[in-house]
Amino acid sequence: MAHATDAEAVTDRMHDNSWSANLEKPVHADDERLVVEQAIDAIDHTVAGNHVNVVTHANHGHPSGYLFGALDAAFDDDIEYEYVEQCGCGGHVTRVHV
Repeated sequence: MAHATDAEAVTDRMHDNSWSANLEKPVHADDERLVVEQAIDAIDHTVAGNHVNVVTHANHGHPSGYLFGALDAAFDDDIEYEYVEQCGCGGHVTRVHV
């Protein structure tokens, strides 16, 4: 997905393993839309049978407020996700099973 900023892509390859997508960099701090777009991109780049830990920036709060609905709309029943925890730095971890 293209975005207006020069944000670096979260990944450039398919992951046939479980992995983490770091969406708590400074570029993500004030851009909730970028976080959502890159979370969807990370999931799209995860091979079925694996999971991706989507780590979101603390500035956006709990991912249930902005991310979960976007994931439901983008993937319907093709994924399952669960909130894991809030990191010590304030970010949030959501595990998405593909």
